[in-house]
Amino acid sequence: MKFADIPGNESLKKTLAAMADSGRVAHAMLLFENEGCGALPVALAYIQYLNCTDRKNGDSCGECPSCRKMSKLIYPDAHFIFPVNTSRKIDVQKPVSESFSGLWRELVLKNPYFLESELYSALGIEGKAGVIAIAEAKNILEKLSLAPVEDGYKTVLMWLPEKMNAETANKLLKVVEEPPEKTVFIFVTHHPDKVLPTIFSRCQSYRIMPLSKEELSGVLINGFGKDAAAAEQQAAISGGSVGVALDAMGEREEYNAFMQIFGDLMRAISKRDLYAALEASDSISAMDSREKQKAFCIFAGECIRKIFLCRNGMSDIAGIPREEAGFYSDMASAAGVSFCSKASALLDRSVMLLDRNVNQKMIFSDLVGQMFVNF
Repeated sequence: MKFADIPGNESLKKTLAAMADSGRVAHAMLLFENEGCGALPVALAYIQYLNCTDRKNGDSCGECPSCRKMSKLIYPDAHFIFPVNTSRKIDVQKPVSESFSGLWRELVLKNPYFLESELYSALGIEGKAGVIAIAEAKNILEKLSLAPVEDGYKTVLMWLPEKMNAETANKLLKVVEEPPEKTVFIFVTHHPDKVLPTIFSRCQSYRIMPLSKEELSGVLINGFGKDAAAAEQQAAISGGSVGVALDAMGEREEYNAFMQIFGDLMRAISKRDLYAALEASDSISAMDSREKQKAFCIFAGECIRKIFLCRNGMSDIAGIPREEAGFYSDMASAAGVSFCSKASALLDRSVMLLDRNVNQKMIFSDLVGQMFVNF
């Protein structure tokens, strides 16, 4: 993948190219983004540029052997780490990223803007929490101890380093801080605040900005063959995220289910019907996995953001579909001044409690009760 293939973030792409050209390459970088905004494509283009033997005008040539291998994700000195778990597709007792390399490659080549939930579906670990365990650290340390296959850079791209536990991070800490010569670590995260400080502090951090509406609609039309009218409509409500837009234009079943529960909950709260609100909490508790419950909390947080924008007269930038405009307008009119900020904090707390394996029914009964009180 070339920098020219990636829309947006022009200044960052120039910075990365200049860094490589000068030979002053950061040994550890952290790219942070809103999910689906393009950090992974930028990272892949940077790795290709680092190893290109015929760079041209601030971009890789796309034609040399290194570029051809990297474009197919088969460059031997490029290593990929991502959250995994036991899978219905791969029969391994102690899975590591290498076990899923074929599935990872297939997904990235099809859509490098994929969402976390789409990765789990592709790997066959739906309903489970993806983790980067100590076995990953041992595996990558072993690979880095070997001589490079090509005469370029060894790179380790870790997607979602926030999924590392402390043991894994501590195992990798020394090599991240003092890697072998011509070895680069690139971390791609959606939640920089959740990356362990020991890793975060050793990285140069760069923000991947969301795309403009025009850039996003162009990607949807030219890159993924979407209908122009539908692409323009979706670009207006997807927050600059290609991944979110593609997900919304594909299967809508989960979105509709989440919207139904959130709508029932908010209408019950606005009518001061605690019994109906608690029924909504039971629906959330009954979801078939903690990952799905966390996805709902993230979805609900985005809905709360839209209510906040409507309350403050900014509905035109809230990205609200026409068919939902009446609902958000009603909720914005009924909600108290401090409701949105308190509800957002409560949803973040619920995600944190889910990660700590607190009983789901307790989490969501408390969430709904607190939202009811603070409405």
